[in-house]
Amino acid sequence: MAKNRFSKAWLHDHINDPYVKLAQKHQYRSRAAFKLIGIDDEERLIRPGMTVVDLGATPGSWSQVIRERLGGGAQGAVRGQIFAIDILPMEPVADVTFLHGDFRDDAVLAQFESLLQGAPVDLVLSDMAPNLSGVGLADAARMSHVVELALEFAQRHLQPTGSLLVKCFHGSGYSQLVERFKETFVRVVPKKPKASRDASAETFLLGRTLKVPSRSGPDHNPPRLSR
Repeated sequence: MAKNRFSKAWLHDHINDPYVKLAQKHQYRSRAAFKLIGIDDEERLIRPGMTVVDLGATPGSWSQVIRERLGGGAQGAVRGQIFAIDILPMEPVADVTFLHGDFRDDAVLAQFESLLQGAPVDLVLSDMAPNLSGVGLADAARMSHVVELALEFAQRHLQPTGSLLVKCFHGSGYSQLVERFKETFVRVVPKKPKASRDASAETFLLGRTLKVPSRSGPDHNPPRLSR
């Protein structure tokens, strides 16, 4: 009974969520599009000419926003490159190169790096989250691991002035993630966009400009990401 009450309450809130309605109006695949829009309006992360990677991209709403902000409107041509990577399938988004697989896998990384042709990445975005168990400490550890993986990927591929935006949870392990970001980036900013529900522990960490040059490049062969 409690589960049914919870489901009905969630469904009621979801149907009446203004960002859900806006997503439908603008044909975004999820309300999460407005989280990225809100952050990008403040930070100006996405600019024409960039190479952008959307980690954990499915269902594709962030890729849709990236495409728009690289000039790919109804009449415009995309100026830049967009790569979306996810272990789940994703319906195609125009001008977005989708890689279906785990970005930690050697084969997926090799395919991605082949497409880059030795060029660095300007921006890595991650709205990824693990499957949650409801056990606070365990979920925090899973979330921290996902963030660490995104951070390793960014360190491997970002150009020196590049940026990384990741979703995380404000709770156990959060301060350690902030410290890891501060060790890696010159500027670190927490972001809580308006589209992120007030009751949610969800927040975003933004790191801009690497303190240590990117480890990518044709003359360097760094170790593969941990599994």
